[in-house]
Amino acid sequence: MNVLLRSRATLVWLLLVAATALSWGMGHDVGISDMRIAGVAIIVVAFVKVRFVVFEFMEIRGAPKWMRQVGEGWIVLIATLLIARILIQV
Repeated sequence: MNVLLRSRATLVWLLLVAATALSWGMGHDVGISDMRIAGVAIIVVAFVKVRFVVFEFMEIRGAPKWMRQVGEGWIVLIATLLIARILIQV
């Protein structure tokens, strides 16, 4: 049991839970009054979570360099497009 509590997967899981609570709070007006800023912050938190899941639980962290770069690139591209969509909204 002690080994399970000290494993990397457990730490990442706890960070994912904390990030979920953080984004939930931002979505419910806790600390951020402008919904566009909250939307951008939630997207950033979501894609940090995506990166953790892809690299830790899908084990891309140990994959060849090109595969890690494609994963990073996809995460950055999609997050950037979604953030731009929120900021450009009229």
